Amino acid sequence: MFGAMFAIALLSGCGHTPRPEIRTVTVNVPVPQPCIPATLGDEPDYPDTDAALRAAVDAAERYLLIAAGRTLRIARNNELETAVAGCPKVGQ
Repeated sequence: MFGAMFAIALLSGCGHTPRPEIRTVTVNVPVPQPCIPATLGDEPDYPDTDAALRAAVDAAERYLLIAAGRTLRIARNNELETAVAGCPKVGQ
């Protein structure tokens, strides 16, 4: 009698449905970030504006204004290129 009950209990355990496997999956979702860092700052005030060039007393003063503006633009361009070099490429 005990053997029959043991056999029934043993066989009844074989017919159950297995539990579904639950897995946790981590998905990395890209979050858009501004490419130009906030530390870059605003664009400088360039000395070679149209008004400043028109107000210059002679060609030498205009040349100095243009040279000063060019120096600032080169420095600003270097800052921008450094910042953009760290940006992710589109599609990566």
